[in-house]
Amino acid sequence: MSSAEETATVSGNRYRLGGGAGPAAPRIPNQRQTLMRPLPAVADDISWLRGLAKRGELSSAIAAGLGPRLCRAAFAVSHQIVFDVVTRRLELSMRGHSWCARGIQFMDGQCLDGYYDDVESVIDYLLAAKKPIDDLEAWLAHWAPNATVDGHRRRRGARGALQRPRMTRGLATDLGGDPWLGELALKILEWVGVPAGAGASLWPLDRWAQMRAERTRDVPGSTPAQVAIEVDQVLAAMRHRPRWYQDYVERPLGFKVAQVGPPPGDEITDPRPLVMVGPEEIVDARLSGLAGIAVVAIRDGIEHHRDPTETVVEVLTQLFLAGPGSDELDRAPATGADNHHHMSALLADPVALGGIVDRVLRVVRDEPLR
Repeated sequence: MSSAEETATVSGNRYRLGGGAGPAAPRIPNQRQTLMRPLPAVADDISWLRGLAKRGELSSAIAAGLGPRLCRAAFAVSHQIVFDVVTRRLELSMRGHSWCARGIQFMDGQCLDGYYDDVESVIDYLLAAKKPIDDLEAWLAHWAPNATVDGHRRRRGARGALQRPRMTRGLATDLGGDPWLGELALKILEWVGVPAGAGASLWPLDRWAQMRAERTRDVPGSTPAQVAIEVDQVLAAMRHRPRWYQDYVERPLGFKVAQVGPPPGDEITDPRPLVMVGPEEIVDARLSGLAGIAVVAIRDGIEHHRDPTETVVEVLTQLFLAGPGSDELDRAPATGADNHHHMSALLADPVALGGIVDRVLRVVRDEPLR
């Protein structure tokens, strides 16, 4: 893949190679890492972009198939402006993420994904301009908020959600004209179009419970459990129009990426997983497997006319004494039988070694043990 193709794949929605006006599939969160960012544009590309903008020829350059190169240059000019004008304000005022507001290099996860979505929207907006742009940076700073709003609505539409959710007369009637339920219905319609999830819950009930307390002044009754009941009430009213509900609630919900939680037992306070067999049975199974391998190896050595005693000692040493020790990682130090020490002592004792060799050779030759 060339650098232009790589840049086009990352930067622009409309003008990347083979791209349409929006994502064809839900985005995987937290996938835009440092190595996936567009390569820095050379100074000649940026000067070329400024010249096209001053002459009002950006759209004609796109029509000529120069979109990937323009995307790279536009990213180099606009990415810091978007952060300063849009992202920093959003992180501080809306999300309260002071760490992310420090700089692009401090963002991660959904914040970083949202920032790149906004940069793509501004690039789309810029490359669609047909009028001359004298001061490119000033133009980007002025239009970046509008461009990001348009891009947000376009991405919602690509997921099947309403671009600008509004209360309908029929839904308001079904909700009994309740102001809070009406606002909750709009929040639901907004939420289904957001790619992020709410952790283990389908809905951000904690946040909505806080909003309910602010709107209704019913602080004791504004609990996540109460909001969950009211969400079900609103959804039941929306289902009175099955086709509308399927198109604008169920379908965009299906594009959300499922949250992946850690398996039980990973945390310090979590209960340990249920073990179906005891540690003694695990050790016996491992030793039985090694014994089978030892019989085959010793039989092979004898068939090749090697000394039986040397063969037995070599095989037992390699299988039972020279292992990496990974089979003991689940046991605390100085617990259980010291099989390695016991085996070493037997192999070092000539009398014991003679008895071991005799028994092993009988097993290898399928002779009965005495």
